[in-house]
Amino acid sequence: MRSPFVGEFVGTLVMILLGDGVVAGVLLKRSKAENSGWIVITAGWAFAVLCGIFAANLFGSTDAHLNPAITLAFACKTGDFAKLVPYAIAQIAGAFCGALLVWLHYLPHWKITEDPALKLGVFCTAPAVRSLPANLLSEIITTATLILIVGAMSSKLVLSTGAAAGLTPYLVGCLVWGLGLSLGGTTGYAINPARDFGPRLAHAVLPIAGKGRSDWGYAGIPIVGPAIGGVIAGLILRWIGA
Repeated sequence: MRSPFVGEFVGTLVMILLGDGVVAGVLLKRSKAENSGWIVITAGWAFAVLCGIFAANLFGSTDAHLNPAITLAFACKTGDFAKLVPYAIAQIAGAFCGALLVWLHYLPHWKITEDPALKLGVFCTAPAVRSLPANLLSEIITTATLILIVGAMSSKLVLSTGAAAGLTPYLVGCLVWGLGLSLGGTTGYAINPARDFGPRLAHAVLPIAGKGRSDWGYAGIPIVGPAIGGVIAGLILRWIGA
């Protein structure tokens, strides 16, 4: 069955499967990608977003937001909030299921990875320096940048007809890679409430060998920060008529 709801669910699932999957490959013990570093993680996430967009399109979502902050931003831009709740539910559910598949895929590696923080890091973000106001600001800036540039890709103010439809997913993937390299070092660039909350919830409920706490004390930052960034970017796009 194809529908926008199913498309957002499947697209987000694929994005998290590949995005959290690359983090698992880098962090978990005796993975062949162990310790391959930040460049690998940011590249993997860029390709994860690319594949998630195509999967969302295939299953019926032409929007392929995969991110409640993007849905919120375009609702602010257009004044139509009808998609916000259904899309957010689909995106969070897809993120949870994608994280579940990552856990299953790397099943033997959890037990032999001793550090609980590494296991949590597979599922959700954490700040390099824990300072909640600064962490919130980082998420606001990075998310607003993401959405403004995504808006530019489809704006006739930039190109007479916007970016070619088939090219947009590749451009978004490049954008996510650039954001990770340039701005992701502070908080791990959640820039997506579903990307962080769904897998964090999966970490909390799954029987992961030797896991620690799910750090719910930080969990509000990758929800509130992207939401604020989304509102700011959406209102700017509306203001300039993009």
